[in-house]
Order: sequence, then structure tokens, then C-alpha cells
Amino acid sequence: MTEVENGCANGTSTPENKDSDSSGLDSILLRIGQFGKFQIRSYGLIIPPMIFNAYLMCVYIFLTGSVVHRCRVPECDGPNSTYDEPWTEFSIPTMKSSGDLDKCNRFVPYNRSSDMCFADNYDQNSKEGCGIDFIFRDKELYISNDFDIYCLDEWKLSLVGTVSVAGQLVGSPLGGLFSDRFGRRSMVAIGGFTSAVFGIIRSFSPSYYMFLILGFLENVGSGIIYATLFIIGVELVSHRARVLSCSILPMFFSVGEILLAIIAKSVPNWRWILRIGYTPALAHIALIWLLPESVRWLLSRGDEKKAAEVLRNAAKMNKRKVSEATIEKLILENRYKLEKENLTTQFPITKAFKTFPWRIINCSICWFSNVLVYHGLNLNSVLLGGNKYDSFMYLALVEIPAYGLLSLTLNRIGRRFSLFGCLLICGICLGTTIFISKEFYVLQLSLFLVGKMAITISFQCLYFYTSEIFPTNCRNGLLSLCSMFGRIGSMVAPQTVLLAKFNESAPAILFSICALVAGFLALLFPETTDVILPSTVDEAGEIGHKMLDVKDKQGAS
Repeated sequence: MTEVENGCANGTSTPENKDSDSSGLDSILLRIGQFGKFQIRSYGLIIPPMIFNAYLMCVYIFLTGSVVHRCRVPECDGPNSTYDEPWTEFSIPTMKSSGDLDKCNRFVPYNRSSDMCFADNYDQNSKEGCGIDFIFRDKELYISNDFDIYCLDEWKLSLVGTVSVAGQLVGSPLGGLFSDRFGRRSMVAIGGFTSAVFGIIRSFSPSYYMFLILGFLENVGSGIIYATLFIIGVELVSHRARVLSCSILPMFFSVGEILLAIIAKSVPNWRWILRIGYTPALAHIALIWLLPESVRWLLSRGDEKKAAEVLRNAAKMNKRKVSEATIEKLILENRYKLEKENLTTQFPITKAFKTFPWRIINCSICWFSNVLVYHGLNLNSVLLGGNKYDSFMYLALVEIPAYGLLSLTLNRIGRRFSLFGCLLICGICLGTTIFISKEFYVLQLSLFLVGKMAITISFQCLYFYTSEIFPTNCRNGLLSLCSMFGRIGSMVAPQTVLLAKFNESAPAILFSICALVAGFLALLFPETTDVILPSTVDEAGEIGHKMLDVKDKQGAS
């Protein structure tokens, strides 16, 4: 049997897996079948939570959207006036950057009588605010016009996104600890159910601050869902199918984003957007009884009896046979592995910081930039010209082929140049949109979509890359450190919407610079394609140096 791939990273053999449970377990999974009835049923149960997780993580983009409005002109507007009226040409200023009507100001009239609606009555050099006396363009109800958040108070809209990500920042490490302690299945079921409950309660919020607090609690519960689902999907199959699993499962995250855009477009009411999307998610709790627990987790906890039972059920469902002797051998190997790990476990992160500090710093910068640009593009998609719902949907659609292209890109041109190339393309595309007028909406949107596809590939590539440049004995700790900086990037992303209030090109300029800087920094990483994953800090420090030595010897010969 071939040696085992570590996670989703690659198909290369890794010595660290030889002595692990995966050599025996993967052999059994191959005999049971890669995508038999058991796996299909299990994937069918984890796909809906993945769709819901996308809905939950992105819903605030629409809930906090700034509705299009203008000042009411008392001298001209009546009870039935609409947003577009002929007198707005001389009574409402226009914004130089976009040509749209000013949302918060109107020209000062010389005479405020109701019958003085003509151009000469307005001082074109003097403006005044209009409080909350507005006329709206669309029949939308979001927290902006429900809680009277306009103009100088619009920072409160961006704060919702930051608080939501802060909730995920709190929930992720807690969820990781609980997942290792109580199991993958339980955490997805409880996390999804509690998020749905808080989300439904939030739809009845009578005030902005109640909405904000419930949003934080909701995202504490959701912070564990994506990573745990990803792990469950990977652990369902052997090493031969993990790359495929890693490519397929995230596609349904994009499906969730598309579903969100369709519902928000069909029902532009923030309260019903929450109720429609979150009510079905209450069914998460049923996963405790329907979804089989991860065999790998059961083995890691020493619960061999339940692990053996899951394997027997899987074999029966797939109409395959696995001998009791094979299962018994797996159990014995697992016991040996657990005893060995208990004797040799160490925490060499301090040595890693001394051996390759710049690699860790570089990785943290790349995580921050990737997450900032990825989430920033989703948030700012509603600022593009055209229909904001369609723009968001297009950005979600391009993620699906991006996940499919990922494995081809990684294997053909390597990790380092894949990461560099995708970030470079993203930076150039976003930078080019700065010089394109909104009149050329199709061209602007096309560049935006190419940039989104590139950053999606880059983001997933970074997941793989991070697992390959750090050693086994401190890989999880260093990955958590780098991803923490990514979370900071996702907390900053909602604030980029405020930049557009001062200059509509500012978010694109920021994203372009971040992508380009991270892209060139990616060239400083060592290449890891076809390199055996390092087990120790010393082996990780030698990555790249050994490849140079091999090339030098080949050149000399």
C-alpha cells in the first residue's frame, strides 16, 4: 500500500503517517469504498450545515447595507413623492465621485414656503443637513432605516461586521477545544443549533444594541462550524480522496452565499432574511443522532469500541466486507500510537521562533492580507455599480470553479508560484478597477470577479501551504497563530466600507496594495511541492536548503 498523505495538503508520502493510525485506517477505508452509500449519506448530512454556515457568516453584509436615500425637500416633495423627481436637479447636491444624489444634504432655500419649488430659490453654494427626514429609492427594510442609522452614524453599520467576526474569534478556539473533547458531530450540532436560536431571536430585536449583542453571541456558536465540517469531510475518506474532498466541500459554502443573495433580493427585509435562513438551521441538533462520529476522533480518544462499530456499519452500508482480524489489528496499532504519543509529546514552538522567525512573520502577514482582501471584496461588492444582489451572487459563483482549479494549480506550478501568481493577478485586477468609470460596469465587474477568483484560490492555497512549511510537532500551534492574524484581517474588513464614504476607490486601492505586497512576500517562502512534510523544527528549517543543494549537484553533474 502507498504511504499516506497528510490531510489535504498533497499526495506525497509522509513518514510521520507511517506509524500513525492512518496506515491501518486508510487501508480499511479503501476496502470499505471511497464514495459508497455510507460516505454519500454522511456528506449529505454535512452539506446543509456548510450552506448554513455561509449564510450565517455573510448575512450581515445585507443586513447592514446602507439604503439609498435623499433628503426630503419640504418646498417640493409631497406625501407621494419618489426618489427621482425633477426638482432634485436644483435642490439636492450630487456627489462628484459617483454622480449620485447626496444622501445627507440639500441646498439651503432662500424662502421656505411650500410654493417656492423653483431653481432660483436655492443657494447652490450653501448646504444643510436634513436629520432623518429622507425619501428612499427602494422598498427595503434593513437596520439602517429600521433603527435610523444614517450619515454620520453609519459607522455603526460597519461595527456590526467587526463585532460578528469578534464573536467568531472567541468561538473558534473554544470550539476547537470542545470538539477535541466532545467530538466533531456534537460541536456542529450544538454550534449550528445555538447560532440558529440566537439568529431567530435577533430578528425580533427592538434596538440596535440588542441586535449587536445577539450578533456576537450568534457568531460565537458559528465560529466552530466551518473548520469542524471540513475536518469531518476529510476524515470520511482515505488519503487517495482527500484532495477531492477538500475541493468539493467548500463549493457548498459558495452555494450558501448564492442562496443568501437570492433570498435577500426576493425578501429585502432584514428580519425575514434572518427568519427564513435560520429557522431550517434548527435541524442541526438532529445531527447528534443522524451523523456518525469521526472514526479518527474516536480512535484518538481511545474509544475503539465505537470506532469499530462505525467501521462495521460503513462496510455493511457499502456492501463490503472487513474482517474482525483487520479491525483488531487497527485497535492494537492505535493503542501503541497513543502510548507512544503520551511519552514523546513536546511543545517546541519556542525553538521554531528561533529557527525561522521570518517565515512565521511572513505567514502571518499573508494570512492577514488574504483574509482582509477575501472578506473585503464580499463586503464591498454591494458598492459596485449595478444591482448589489447580483454583484454579490457573481462573486460567490466564481468561487466554485476556483476551488476546482486549486488542485490543478498546486500540482502544476507549485505552492509558492501559485500563491504569488494568484495574489499578483488579484492585485492587478483590483488596481485596474480604480481607473474604470462606473459607466463601464461590465468591465469593472469582470475585473472584480477575476480578482475574487484569484484571492479564493490564494486563500485555499495558503491553508495547504501553512500545513507544509511548519513541522508536525508544532504545526497546529503555528497554524493557529497565523490564522489569528487572518481573523484580525476579517475584523478590519468591515471598516473598509467606511473608506468608500470618503473615496469610492479607497477600498480597491487598499486591497490591491495588500494583495501585491503579500504576493511578493510569498516568493520568500520555500517551495514544498513533492517535499516530505517535516516532523521536527530542524527538518522544517532545512526546507528549501535541501532543494538548493540538489539543484547545485545536478548542475555540477
